[in-house]
Amino acid sequence: MAVAYNKRTHRCASLRIEDAGKAVTLAGWVNSYRDHGGMVFIDLRDHEGLTQLKFNPETNPKAHETARALRNEDVIAITGTVAPRGGNVNPKLPTGEIEVEASEITLLNKSAPPPFAVSDESEANEDLRLRYRYLDLRRPVMQNVFRLRHKLGKIIRDYFDENGFVEIETPFLTKSTPEGARDYLVPSRVQQGSFYALPQSPQIFKQLFMIAGFDRYAQLVRCFRDEDLRGNRQPEFTQLDMEMAFVDRDDVMNMVDGCIQRIFKGILDVDITLPLPRMKYAESMERFGIDRPDTRFGLELQDVTDVVRDTDFSVFKSAIDAGGVVKCIVAPGAADKLTRKITDGLTNELRGIGAGGLPLTKVVDKGGDTEFATGVAKFVQPFCKALCERVGAKSGDVVFFMPGTFGDVSKYLHFVRTRLGQILDVIPPNRWDLLWVIDFPLVEWNDEMKRWDSTHHPFTAPVEEDIPLFDTDPGKIRDQAYDLVLNGEEMAGGSVRIHQQQVQQQVFRLLNISEDEAQAKFKHLLEALQFGAPPHGGIAFGFDRWAMLLAGAQSLREVIAYPKTQRAVCPLTSAPSEVSDAQLQELGIDHRPEVKAKREQKQE
Repeated sequence: MAVAYNKRTHRCASLRIEDAGKAVTLAGWVNSYRDHGGMVFIDLRDHEGLTQLKFNPETNPKAHETARALRNEDVIAITGTVAPRGGNVNPKLPTGEIEVEASEITLLNKSAPPPFAVSDESEANEDLRLRYRYLDLRRPVMQNVFRLRHKLGKIIRDYFDENGFVEIETPFLTKSTPEGARDYLVPSRVQQGSFYALPQSPQIFKQLFMIAGFDRYAQLVRCFRDEDLRGNRQPEFTQLDMEMAFVDRDDVMNMVDGCIQRIFKGILDVDITLPLPRMKYAESMERFGIDRPDTRFGLELQDVTDVVRDTDFSVFKSAIDAGGVVKCIVAPGAADKLTRKITDGLTNELRGIGAGGLPLTKVVDKGGDTEFATGVAKFVQPFCKALCERVGAKSGDVVFFMPGTFGDVSKYLHFVRTRLGQILDVIPPNRWDLLWVIDFPLVEWNDEMKRWDSTHHPFTAPVEEDIPLFDTDPGKIRDQAYDLVLNGEEMAGGSVRIHQQQVQQQVFRLLNISEDEAQAKFKHLLEALQFGAPPHGGIAFGFDRWAMLLAGAQSLREVIAYPKTQRAVCPLTSAPSEVSDAQLQELGIDHRPEVKAKREQKQE
């Protein structure tokens, strides 16, 4: 009689010593097989854990005979009795004090030899794991990741539900309004020659919900971007979008603060103090050279332009004369750690991203006086006392300088700071530094295109008192945006939205978006703004990125069930793939001649 696998009494991680003597039914996969001189032992695995099974040839010869033919990943169901292990306790397993003496067994499915070991210790490369993703997902470490992801989603949904938010689904087939990344386009069979776009975000729709009077909206939504991929990018991804009506910037940030606090407590049992710190964009750029600062360690950027203004050092002088700056980073006590080989390597890395070099010097004590030695010492020695007082440098420290435009200096010294943090091992592990960055510029000048670009997106509201600057000094207009930063990673971004049509049109004009272009791309939003749009604001979370960091994963691919590679290919299904000529004709699509020729060559 076959074991009734659908009548499982327990999961494989639930049995304990208190269950000894119970008759149980278990089902799962053979995790490992051991034959000890006739007695067969099998570790049975399901999605919760492991239980050791024991097959005795004397008491249950038929079950023992079946067990001897089993191998890893075979699917079985068994019935048996829970028994203590006695002196063979396995302290590494929650079920390590017991085993199940199997009396009946049914082989539900025989497995082919797996292409890699289905275990946390598997050394299979990522390509192979993604090709057989269903096997990779059997591994306990992967199942734990997706339990964490599930729990994260539940915490978020519960939190926003408790705070009066409504989850409404926004469309996947929508209008193409490319801003930044490319849209994924979907051809219409009914309207040949026309295309839908898969949404990069539900931005406009969630604004329309506020105009529709829903007041509070939140959704875990799939989004799509046709962009070059990295470890923290995927062509399809999940984000949390939320929007609130009749709010200002503080209302939105305070609401998100509560959600973040609950996430950290629920996932990591870490207490987060509220409110989260807030830092102005200008301060972040000044101290860290970037608008997503990692505040877990020092090595901050310091401006010494005024101290060295009268220098004869041409590298500094030319930058200052051109209206630029000279900044530095002090690496405390690093003189002995930062060898010439290390600093030369760092300089070469910096040149690789466009810098001209990395002037540096060491601080030494000479007869009780502080002096500079090595590197650019002779050029900066006249300013030694003033420099050391300004930046707090002392004997044994290394000072790294960077002259140039504010933008270039910020970029290059941020790189230096990050690498020094790694080289000197001063970034504390298991620390979570969260903060908001606020008061961004509304627009940034695009020197290549000779135009203003949105710092965030064209629906971001300007600070009201800065509106007069539209006609006089647009670069000084602050926006009502806010980015949430965790350990130097941007984790969420949002803003108060423009709710008045005349202000929206003013921003479009500044961005050189003509009225015709605005109507073509955003007619539905502009029209809706005429019908009593309330003040509103919201935010978007990169849900996959949160899951990645909370799980301690190194790539988004680890926390997405069926991810794409860096070539935007699914190894499991071989998507994207070609379709038949008949399908293309039905859609009214005709390939370019060179693409046609390539298809025909493949078919031959």
